[in-house]
Amino acid sequence: MPQRPTRREFLRGSAAAAGALFAACHGGSPTTIRTRRRGTAETRWPIDRVVYLMLENRSFDHLFGRFPGAEGATIGVHQGTEVPLIPLPQWLPGDIPHSYDAAIESINGGQMDGFGQGPVGAYYSYSQMREPDVPNYWEWARNFVLCDNFFASALGPSHANHLYMIAGQSGGVFDLPVKWQPGPGHRGVASWGCDAIEGAHVLIKDAQGRIVKHSTCFDFPTVGDQLTEHGIGWSFYSARPHQGGYFWNAYNAIGHIFHSDQWGLHMRPVDRLLSDIAGAKLPAVTWVTPRYQLSDHPPFSSCYAHNWITDVVNGIMRSPMWPNVAIFLTWDEWGGFYDHVEPPKLDQFGLGIRVPMLVISPYAKRGYIDHAVGEFSTPLRFMADNWGLPYLTDRIRNTHNFSHVFDFTARPRPPHVLSRVSDCIGPDPFKYYRDEKDWPPSLRNVHGWWSR
Repeated sequence: MPQRPTRREFLRGSAAAAGALFAACHGGSPTTIRTRRRGTAETRWPIDRVVYLMLENRSFDHLFGRFPGAEGATIGVHQGTEVPLIPLPQWLPGDIPHSYDAAIESINGGQMDGFGQGPVGAYYSYSQMREPDVPNYWEWARNFVLCDNFFASALGPSHANHLYMIAGQSGGVFDLPVKWQPGPGHRGVASWGCDAIEGAHVLIKDAQGRIVKHSTCFDFPTVGDQLTEHGIGWSFYSARPHQGGYFWNAYNAIGHIFHSDQWGLHMRPVDRLLSDIAGAKLPAVTWVTPRYQLSDHPPFSSCYAHNWITDVVNGIMRSPMWPNVAIFLTWDEWGGFYDHVEPPKLDQFGLGIRVPMLVISPYAKRGYIDHAVGEFSTPLRFMADNWGLPYLTDRIRNTHNFSHVFDFTARPRPPHVLSRVSDCIGPDPFKYYRDEKDWPPSLRNVHGWWSR
């Protein structure tokens, strides 16, 4: 494990990264291993499958602030005053604001003390998981790689960050679309993309920083397009239309994908993911977003989300794919939860508030805590360098490629299969459970669409 920097050194290093962020010293490794396996494209390293998984709405300090050796905090700061980071239950009474404006307020000019917005946030923004709450996340961190200087690509909520996940840019998007939610009884799909309901639109920032109105359908190139051009297989597993979480499939906002045969060729239902893993059917590159109820997004169960992602990782480890796979597991934004590290300023979109990233692979360095600045374009740089793709955007070009967190000269390590948590509260992950005994009295009457 590398020597842990002091808190001052860590924060200074994060801020200094804003200029020429992701300097070339992290851009690659002197180790270059060209390899070809039957039925696969040539790769730079012995990785012929990448699985890029994005969960929802947790900051780094919220999940890993107590992890030994990581740059974490166990005490928060609210409006200049230290406050405890309390435990929290598996189910919350509601969501915490996490819009673009909420992110600006949370950062509070760099003081990182403006969290605690909304009735639920006032109580739970300053909260923190302990190892018994998420044991497998911590076990993966001990046995593989935990990145403690990794940030959301965009300052704000999910939509922009999911676009960065597939393209290294957001097309100017910085907040959720406007008028996208189907009303009661409306038969439309809850989508942020090309199939959003009539009247939905999104505000974008142009190159001059002006905010202009745009349709919810875009036409910029994606890494999926590059993979197709190079004959490299790829897929995106997500919720289906009319299932919660469908709006996280960012490809539904890319018109030339959504309105062509590429949609049917590459989009797959996430309900089929575990069976496809068991059959070793994943292509070279797989993006995954979960059903809403299994995504770690409040107010749904953090325990059931933990068990679902455990099943996914265990399945890959048990499959013939394991010896040559790299898994990138992250959370799409901070979700309103406290984090003490000010995000570096790259451009008018980000970076956003710090989130966890775990790198799981038979070649990942054991127990390595990675301090290099990263964001959601960074796994795309790994893909580009592994398969020899051009750098699609400056964000991809200017980040590192994660090669420093692997040891490709070593033999691949055997699987490290873990058990599910056995005491998840609530009988059904897809049916909201009102865990009122663990909520403060002031929040026991909070209701929303999730509790209907």
